[in-house]
Amino acid sequence: MVTESALLSSIPTRLWIGGPVDATGGATFPVHNPATGEVIAQVADATPEDAVRALDAAAAVQAEWAATPARQRGEILRAVFEAITARAEEFALLMTLEMGKALPESRNEVRYGAEFFRWFSEEAVRIHGRYQPAPAGTGRILVHKQPVGPCLAITPWNFPLAMGTRKIGPALAAGCTMIVKPAGETPLTMLLLAQLCSEAGLPDGVLSVITTSHSGAVTAPLLNDPRLRKLTFTGSTPVGKKLVEQSAHGLLRTSMELGGNAPFVVFDDADVDAAVQGALLAKLRNGGEACTAANRFHVQNSVRQEFTDKLVAAMAEYRLGNGVDPDTTLGPLVNENQLDTVNELVDDAVSAGAQVKLGGKAPGGPGWFYPATVLTDIPAQARILREEVFGPVAPIVGFDTEEQGLAAANNTEFGLVAYVYTRSLDRALRVAEGLESGMVGVNRGVISDPAAPFGGVKESGFGREGGFEGIEEYLDTKYIALP
Repeated sequence: MVTESALLSSIPTRLWIGGPVDATGGATFPVHNPATGEVIAQVADATPEDAVRALDAAAAVQAEWAATPARQRGEILRAVFEAITARAEEFALLMTLEMGKALPESRNEVRYGAEFFRWFSEEAVRIHGRYQPAPAGTGRILVHKQPVGPCLAITPWNFPLAMGTRKIGPALAAGCTMIVKPAGETPLTMLLLAQLCSEAGLPDGVLSVITTSHSGAVTAPLLNDPRLRKLTFTGSTPVGKKLVEQSAHGLLRTSMELGGNAPFVVFDDADVDAAVQGALLAKLRNGGEACTAANRFHVQNSVRQEFTDKLVAAMAEYRLGNGVDPDTTLGPLVNENQLDTVNELVDDAVSAGAQVKLGGKAPGGPGWFYPATVLTDIPAQARILREEVFGPVAPIVGFDTEEQGLAAANNTEFGLVAYVYTRSLDRALRVAEGLESGMVGVNRGVISDPAAPFGGVKESGFGREGGFEGIEEYLDTKYIALP
């Protein structure tokens, strides 16, 4: 078992552009442990010039990588999958140290994140076009798929590995080169992944990682460079909108996985015990810091008290603490800003009349901790019903009829994921089709799967990641007319 100090001393902390390189000017920025607030590493702080260097490298090898046989690209991705799996404990510990989540959560992310490389290693050889006679008999139609070209991926801090592999996997499988700009809070995991990719045989320049504390300034020259052909972003809706505007100048292909406000709807014919277990997964996975986290619990009034009592009892069992502690089941939030956000949303709800059934107050002391919290009697105007809490807080509201429950669930500008619990197949299908979201979990609290298309509608973005659909985001369609 690797120690924390030995692991941290082995992680690359320079930019990765054809290998480790210093940032122009040599500046660095700190990475903190959310459980203690202590600095665990100093990482290269890229400049706009460094971003252009990464695009230079990507553009220089784009044609060669696109011409690399699909089987060979797939074998490299498969080798990286195996390398991540072999070093799963190192990745898990590293993510816990820089992001805060409990080790069991980090281990789950390693398995999930690695799977994108295995899935897309297999999809690399299944890029299909089509050939057919023209219906009018005037010739033949040949449809050919080819890589869009150099890509920029901007990833968030909540899943330091999986949010990268979900983008890198399909891009490399399609024959695209890629630059990744990870979140400043969690850059170490992506730097370690870049090193593993190089060791697995990925040619220099195909994947670059630029770490920076000035994201907007560093990525701006890339968005204005005609050599960049694709932008993929996971993060907040306001930032996503700004990036779409900036990318419009070059008419970049874009895919946006943005904010959520997931409803968790429990009908009176549901298995309440199963719904509670699903709620724990949908709410407390990743400590609630997930765009797929259940944000609002809409429970039919005839079972609302039973559901509330059982959820309170179950969430009370979660142990708050340092993520590396084997007894911890709920780690800290990622930083002080996130802690302030959760505090503000809970305080706003309580001041408006909400009742605290569990938790509701940060313990203070070192680290950015917030306990598992359950709120009831939430007034309609409370911010917590409209805004993404991104923390371990479960607000419960009631409804009477199916129509009311569906309307309440859809009462948001977001549409990433929704959850439904019912024993009725007819109701499950009817409600799932009526929900305004890109994904629906029926009697399931976790829906993410590398083999399924992940993405939202409305202000939760557009484009899909994972599944057969995921690689299409990195392919252009070319029509060739034959006589």
